[in-house]
Amino acid sequence: MNPDLKNILAKVRELYMKFGIKSVTMDDVANELGISKKTLYQFVSDKDELVGKFLEYEIDIRQEEIFRCFHKGFNAIEELFEISMFMNKMIREQNPATENDLKKYYPQYYQKIISTRRERMQKYILLNLEKGKKEGLYRKDVDNEIISKLYLSRSETIHMNNLFTVEEFTSMKLFRELLTYHIRGIASDKGIEVLEKKIEKIRSNI
Repeated sequence: MNPDLKNILAKVRELYMKFGIKSVTMDDVANELGISKKTLYQFVSDKDELVGKFLEYEIDIRQEEIFRCFHKGFNAIEELFEISMFMNKMIREQNPATENDLKKYYPQYYQKIISTRRERMQKYILLNLEKGKKEGLYRKDVDNEIISKLYLSRSETIHMNNLFTVEEFTSMKLFRELLTYHIRGIASDKGIEVLEKKIEKIRSNI
């Protein structure tokens, strides 16, 4: 991606996360960047394209961070905690108005980010399951395809219904319980030991 466009999108991301999408005009973006609208239009033809580019940028940010988690030398359980902590942080930083505006005014982009998020998350979970089996942390008889879909379904249901408030959904307590629930269902005896040590470490750092 063009470096100048990345700088523009980084600022657009700040504005959208703070104010939502609908209320932020092209004039607002140009003024915030200290450039003319004419310069801004050299990179995008209109606000619709800007929203699309913003979503591509947002997807890339998440992809890069999760990719780093896979290359830090963590075992499968530690890796799952790191990825989940990052996703939790992203949700906490996001203005609910941003997703609502996407859903209402840019449904084509909303569907794209939902399908991309789902596809990539399932891929990450499948990779994690395979890694955990090789490390002896997950049971060999776990059906990777079914478990990955169950994890996705549970995560999306929690996120999209009104059983939990935003504060509850993004809390460390719920995050820890959800992961513990998932890992205990697939872990070997060795994996349970690793999980309990990880939980104890998290609690000691609170």
